[in-house]
Amino acid sequence: MAPQITHDAHVLANMAAIGPLDCRAAGCEGPILRVFPRRTSMTPTDAMAIVGAPGLWRPVADEVHVSVTFAWDIERGHQLAEAWAQYYPVVKVGGPAVDGEGDGFQPGMYLKEGVTITSRGCVRECPWCIVRGRIRLLDINPGWIVQDNNLLATGRTHLGRVFQMLRQQSRPVTFAGGLDARLLKDWMAEEIRGLRVSQVFLAADTNDVLPALRHALDLLDFLPRDKKRCYVLWGFNGESPMKGEERCRAVWEMGAMPFAQLYQPIGQHTVWTPQVRAQARRWQRPAITKALMAQEVLL
Repeated sequence: MAPQITHDAHVLANMAAIGPLDCRAAGCEGPILRVFPRRTSMTPTDAMAIVGAPGLWRPVADEVHVSVTFAWDIERGHQLAEAWAQYYPVVKVGGPAVDGEGDGFQPGMYLKEGVTITSRGCVRECPWCIVRGRIRLLDINPGWIVQDNNLLATGRTHLGRVFQMLRQQSRPVTFAGGLDARLLKDWMAEEIRGLRVSQVFLAADTNDVLPALRHALDLLDFLPRDKKRCYVLWGFNGESPMKGEERCRAVWEMGAMPFAQLYQPIGQHTVWTPQVRAQARRWQRPAITKALMAQEVLL
């Protein structure tokens, strides 16, 4: 019988699921092997999570789920599905790039241990962002890496429950999804002060948000620079890399550590020149950024 290759939004749309060997909630009675086109900081690291094509060692599994995060990996995802279908009877392709974000989150399988998503959606409609739709509250599962699209827009009751969960974690907390500087209030900052924090991410996608960012960083002044990270969008709508670099410098001067993000159009993949990538890299690696800024102080 030919292998079954399908798109399954219910299983893969959320890039998250249950533990690697217990997949009943995903509609499968046996173990699931998860396959990813590329490794990211959020990719699981257990033995049932593999990046790329089949190798000589192939674990026992009832199904293979190829999970695609980025639109430019969709073709690669289908190629991987064909490759793995030579060895397994059921292969499914899905993930945010294929099925969207989905409505739920179950921790563990498509994102590494520790990641939690307590809501979906955003109150903003930024033209460079794939996230659309109203805020949808999800169950609050334990974790120390918070990946919500816009956590601070979820309301005081939900947010209070999230902070309560985070206080119970044994690991320092990372707000990896980013905190909306325009929504940060005093009481939220005080809740963050009460946590063991690894990193807080904010964003400076345009110059218009810089005043709100400055206010938010003032509220978070109890954190050192290395714990206050800030995504800085480069190159949207024809903006020159120089403008992005100027915004990175502004973020540094406010006391945060900038992280340059080269704009990628939704559903496409822009190949930036080596010169621009090298320019952005100076604002992506903290050690290089610190050395650059220290050198400029001496000049």
